[in-house]
Amino acid sequence: MIFRHHMIFLLGCLALALALPGCEWLADKPITIAAYVWPGYEPIFLAQSEGWLDPQRVHLVETTSDTNSLTALAEGKVDGAALTLDEVLRARAQGLPLSVVMIFDLSAGADMVVARSSIKTLADLKGRRIGFEQGAVGELMLTESLRAAGLTKEDVTLVMLPVDQQRQAWQNDQVDAVVTFEPIASQLLAQGGRKVFDSGQIPNTIVDVLAIRSDTLDRNHAAAIRHLLAAHFRALDHLNRNPQDAAYRIAPRLGVSAENLLSLYKGLLLPDAAENYRLLAGASPELLASARKLSAIMIKNGLLKQDAPLSSLIRADFLPTDFR
Repeated sequence: MIFRHHMIFLLGCLALALALPGCEWLADKPITIAAYVWPGYEPIFLAQSEGWLDPQRVHLVETTSDTNSLTALAEGKVDGAALTLDEVLRARAQGLPLSVVMIFDLSAGADMVVARSSIKTLADLKGRRIGFEQGAVGELMLTESLRAAGLTKEDVTLVMLPVDQQRQAWQNDQVDAVVTFEPIASQLLAQGGRKVFDSGQIPNTIVDVLAIRSDTLDRNHAAAIRHLLAAHFRALDHLNRNPQDAAYRIAPRLGVSAENLLSLYKGLLLPDAAENYRLLAGASPELLASARKLSAIMIKNGLLKQDAPLSSLIRADFLPTDFR
């Protein structure tokens, strides 16, 4: 009789998991998140390695590029991904339903154009070979740096070059400059390269965010999403409070020494939970204004055909609020 009552309870929960108190555990479904190697994304991997991220709730998938992350999203292999805001806008324009639930970082110099030492100014890029990854950030940084130099794509030789191949291409003298980011940027600078343009010259334009498929932003996955965000902010707090310890733990994944790890964060602003709430919440979120500005830049540079749809772009309701 007890067994029968237990089965009735289970069946009731299966049918009404979203409505009955005490049955929420049945609706607690895990999520899968894709991310490539980038300093701003490392707190979630630090959270994973430290055991602060429950593998039964969140599974992280490491990819080699933004393109691979977007492909995994489009094919339904992952529920969300760490992406730049412009990548999210392009994906949404192409029909992929994504919403931003958190900001990882704002690039204020970490993305850059590194050139040979013989290239003193941006104008000296004329006629040179520029390597860049054919993704949203690569295209945006390329067009903005050329605009600042008074040049067009016709004035240079473009070399399609995934970021994981940039160091080898540089060493083989296949390019004169590259559009790149950390940790590759520091490696090229150490080999004699010089920075001629960086994201600090286009503030609030390159923003790294956690974007999740809109059809996953439901009560079934809410607990897992909130758990991921809380784990990220816990790891970020550890990075801020104990930078040397965090550097020792993060450095191996980025292929740098612990001593050099913290320098990779000099060009990044890493908003905590309170700052995320300020940027994402409210009737007119600050990130929404940045998205409108970014959309206009992308249209001007031919990266978007028309204004990207911004309705439901931001979902701040998964952020922790216990900081207030």
